[in-house]
Amino acid sequence: MKYVVSLNNKNYEVDVEERSAVLVGVNDVPVATSAPVLAPAPTAAPAQAPVAVGSGTSITAPMPGNILSVSVSAGQSVKQGDLLLILEAMKMENEIMAPVDGVVKQVLVSKGNVVNTDDVLVVL
Repeated sequence: MKYVVSLNNKNYEVDVEERSAVLVGVNDVPVATSAPVLAPAPTAAPAQAPVAVGSGTSITAPMPGNILSVSVSAGQSVKQGDLLLILEAMKMENEIMAPVDGVVKQVLVSKGNVVNTDDVLVVL
């Protein structure tokens, strides 16, 4: 597929294939002022100090990703299958559900946190 990429008021024609990208040409045509401007990439949340995990059923991250929302709080009763939080990974939203009935003892993440595989998210 061919794309036109605008950078520093120059248009670059790029031919992209499954495993490669080739620069086809450069045009000195000014970019229209109505061209969309990309926002800067979001910065990662600052590293958190280690938190002591209490005893109970630990719900861990199945994959690395970003926490989009947290639906529970400490002290809340949950039933098996209740939504605990939503984890975004590879542009997909993954619902993390309660594996058992119980009471939420700890919520170790909040919206916007970046987590790694096997990080503890919630303790029941």
